[in-house]
Amino acid sequence: MSGGSMSGENMTDAQSSERPHAFRHARGKRPQFYDTPGLDQAMAMIMVLASELNVVRDRLDSAERVAKGHGIDLAAGIAALEFDQAALEEREAARQEFLRRLFYVQLKDAEEAAEAQTSEAFNRTIAEIAEP
Repeated sequence: MSGGSMSGENMTDAQSSERPHAFRHARGKRPQFYDTPGLDQAMAMIMVLASELNVVRDRLDSAERVAKGHGIDLAAGIAALEFDQAALEEREAARQEFLRRLFYVQLKDAEEAAEAQTSEAFNRTIAEIAEP
């Protein structure tokens, strides 16, 4: 980079990927909006994912517009695309892997809870409830 400052708009992908990413952290206590523990963190994660989804949508729109500028109607091609069985299975496998990663903690907790449930523990709980 030479001379003056370069804005992100003028920067190529290669130049922007060379820039180190500096994470800025606000000092002090974070405001809490929800009483439920962890809900503020979950909402922050959801907002990050929502903004990323918006970026992907913008980039897809850009790709469709660029393709159209070159005489390719990408949007119509995507709408008309029919997948063979192998492609459908690949997509479903990728979707299932994503869901496993997304719900990893919940699935792990459910699995551990199921393992902890034995007929002995169930009978003990019923006996405790039935006591006067």
